Amino acid sequence: MAANSEKRFTIYDVVVIGFMAALVFVSSKLSIPIPTGIDNTRIHFGNIFCLLSGLLFGGLRGGLAAGFGSMFFDLTDPMYISSAWFTFLSKFVLGYVCGKLAYVKRNDGRNLKLNIGAAAAGQLAYLVLYLAYSYIKAVFFLQVAHETALITVGTKALTSGANAVIAVVIAVPLGYALKKALVFTGIYNKVMYRRKPKDNSELEETFIKVKRD
Repeated sequence: MAANSEKRFTIYDVVVIGFMAALVFVSSKLSIPIPTGIDNTRIHFGNIFCLLSGLLFGGLRGGLAAGFGSMFFDLTDPMYISSAWFTFLSKFVLGYVCGKLAYVKRNDGRNLKLNIGAAAAGQLAYLVLYLAYSYIKAVFFLQVAHETALITVGTKALTSGANAVIAVVIAVPLGYALKKALVFTGIYNKVMYRRKPKDNSELEETFIKVKRD
């Protein structure tokens, strides 16, 4: 069924993407700024909901929610507004990679080991993009020395690594709990498979699959 879950968008998709983007936006505001010498980096909780978007609703929906929520956060902060376009791209990759891998081979985000790997892969993809962008921006646009740029990137690597670990540790078990609720309310099938569950027995069967895997 996973293969059919991203064929076309409906109003349910728009609502889900908007809701998850709002959670990404709000959670991104819960942060601790850390100066790097050139600009700031942050310990924050936004990546938790970026990963959750992918784990709960797959690659495309997860990527869009992560990208839009993070981009709108940047647009509201003068310190980050110039990088909003890149934030959309990099956070989209974060949510997309996580969701795509979690739903590979019809797993539908139900395989715990796969979810951990998917979340870690999404964070790694984002980290590579973010650190590469930070170095290029520092050296070629801000015209800082190579050594200074490396120090800045090193600081960002530490904080981003901490964000990544926090996000994976929290998002994977939280995703399981939230998926359980979505399955029993019928929202999950309606969003992902364009239909309502037939009855309570089907809801139970869907959750048993989630639990078993």
